[in-house]
Amino acid sequence: QVQLVESGGGLVQAGDSLKLACVASGRTFRNNDMGWFRQAPGKEREFVAAIRWSGDSTYYADSVKGRFTISRDNAKKTVYLQMNNLKPEDTAVYYCAAAYYVGKDYYKDLSWAYWGQGTQVTVSS
Repeated sequence: QVQLVESGGGLVQAGDSLKLACVASGRTFRNNDMGWFRQAPGKEREFVAAIRWSGDSTYYADSVKGRFTISRDNAKKTVYLQMNNLKPEDTAVYYCAAAYYVGKDYYKDLSWAYWGQGTQVTVSS
């Protein structure tokens, strides 16, 4: 079992930065791939970024590539999402996700076993 708690969301202006954190509980964090998804009002949840358990591979949605960076600290059982140059279209609830091995379908939410409660990110224009 893995429990996930996100933090770091807030209200910012376009062009600002935010850093989200997701702290995991459970002994198997270091063996889990980790990901971030987001869901805007009236839209389906969408993939944002993912990182392998080893940290040596990362994946990004095209919409955030070059602006967002996912990283992890296995000693702290924490995964981060650094978000730079935020845009109003980045406004959403951001969710942390974990899975023992998510495989090539990391962009599908059904591939992930554990989810956090989400943290709101609002970007004003």
